[in-house]
Amino acid sequence: MPTISAAANDSLPVTSSASSSPIKPAGKPLASSPIAVNSSILSDGVKPEESASKKVELSGEDMRFYYERLLPFRYVFQWLNHSPKPQPDFTMREFAYEHRSGAYQRYNSFESLENFKQSVVRANPMRFEVGPVYAINPSKRKSVPKSAMKALEKELVFDIDLTDYDEIRTCCSKTKICTKCWRFITAATKVLDAALREDFGFEHMIWVFSGRRGAHCWISDKRARMLDEPKRRAIVEYLDVLKTKGSKRLNLRRPLHPHIERSLTMLKPDFITIIQEQDPWRDDEVATQELLSKIPVQTLVDDIKKMWKTKPRRSSLDKFKDISEMAQRLPKPFEKKMVIEAAEDMILEMVYPRLDVEVTRQMIHLLKSPFCIHPGTGNICVPFDASWDFNPMEAPNLHQIQKELIDYDSNNTENSERKIANWDKTSLKPYTDFFADFVKELLKSERNGKRERDDNEEDLEF
Repeated sequence: MPTISAAANDSLPVTSSASSSPIKPAGKPLASSPIAVNSSILSDGVKPEESASKKVELSGEDMRFYYERLLPFRYVFQWLNHSPKPQPDFTMREFAYEHRSGAYQRYNSFESLENFKQSVVRANPMRFEVGPVYAINPSKRKSVPKSAMKALEKELVFDIDLTDYDEIRTCCSKTKICTKCWRFITAATKVLDAALREDFGFEHMIWVFSGRRGAHCWISDKRARMLDEPKRRAIVEYLDVLKTKGSKRLNLRRPLHPHIERSLTMLKPDFITIIQEQDPWRDDEVATQELLSKIPVQTLVDDIKKMWKTKPRRSSLDKFKDISEMAQRLPKPFEKKMVIEAAEDMILEMVYPRLDVEVTRQMIHLLKSPFCIHPGTGNICVPFDASWDFNPMEAPNLHQIQKELIDYDSNNTENSERKIANWDKTSLKPYTDFFADFVKELLKSERNGKRERDDNEEDLEF
């Protein structure tokens, strides 16, 4: 793999690029739905800017309504089963329930799609999580030695959470989010998606909104599912450039690894937009501590301090421009190069994905299923593509789609004989369509892979 020298970039980014338009599923605009949704005020009177993190109360009846009528069980089953008919990829897989009481019930398993849906409807959990495929049926674990309960395969997963950005986002904190801080997630998904596809060759990847302040990536390629824990750790360590959350100083070696160089190129426009919106260094004392402490040329630091005293409380973008512009006037080329590299490290420190290593490494780690409901917000954990301009504030909410379904049925009684999936009557439709297309391609790949394996076995027969 070729290396790219950081020295090729002799200046820092100082202008913001125009925002790109959303990329949507082919032929399925995200706004399309039989239901007209008011984008400024949701059905419960909550503004979209508040909806993703607003706490809601969900009753048992609300959850049962969703499980019985709206959750696309068939697509979830086929996604995890890799076939329309039940096979061990699904029947030997662990599922966990989180109940309203706070109880956490592990080691559930199901024989079929029908059994899966019936069990979830009957248990009526606040959410259910997906685990690995075991050598022994998880429900029979008590009848076998503990050593026999070996995890054989599981999707390769990644978890990005905005709480890991609390030290640098100024607009929100803890569980609250807005469109400004969601840019950190958007930037992270783009970088990880590119690396996983280009550097590792994975194809069947899907991103899922966590329902409040994060996103999960599920990779369903056969070879990704079969990775053992050491290999999963190797992949996440390759991607974990920051190494520790809240790293104060990267000081990366040059020339940069091609993955880091590509990530830096992708992140520069996001960095400019983010510091414009977050303005983390407007306070001059903070800027001195967090910006100038990372500049390795003391004469430049002294000159910038003098300038900021005469022009106090400049914006964060202006201060970053000051470093760029004044670095160009340094007489020694190696000093200029050092400052440029330090500034590049700052970009990565702020915007590069912050990963939870253990979520990816551990095969037995369970993760919330797509299309579950976040119990604290009522938001649906909808899938999306990294190329979309996904806005969590506009993600479907349980109370919203309940109303949409009821309204649709009451207004279309004359078409009652026409069979339309309930989710197609709501703003879930573009997300279920997208997920269905994803599953279709995954199953096609699985069939082709099985055919190739069968052909290879025949070639070995004499």
